[in-house]
Amino acid sequence: MGFSRGDLVEVGSKEDGFLGSYYEAIVVCQPLKKDYIVQYKTLLKDDQSDPLTEFVTHSELRPVPPEIPVSRFNLNDQVDAFGNDGWWVGRITGKIGSKYFVYFESSGDECGYFISDLRVHQDWIDGKWVCSK
Repeated sequence: MGFSRGDLVEVGSKEDGFLGSYYEAIVVCQPLKKDYIVQYKTLLKDDQSDPLTEFVTHSELRPVPPEIPVSRFNLNDQVDAFGNDGWWVGRITGKIGSKYFVYFESSGDECGYFISDLRVHQDWIDGKWVCSK
């Protein structure tokens, strides 16, 4: 699957400490056959002046997953939680009041999130979205 200028995408990080996280971006252009320039929606340049623009490979990109409406999550559901400017994969470990607690295996951290900052986890496999639920 190729991407075109203006497409909304998510960029998978391959950096230590960020592995498995995804960041929303817009395709600016495709200067080479399998490489793209994207502008992030939430990441800023080091001087915080403008959105970060970066050269990425096709293998780092995926389309934005379709929204799956949910009214609640259950214990052990796999979710994506929005934090630190990106989406991180975790599991629901509990709920207190209106906050869901999510455990992140990659870091060993557990954090609380409102349902508005969670989404059903989906994997992009062979050009199709596969739901974890």
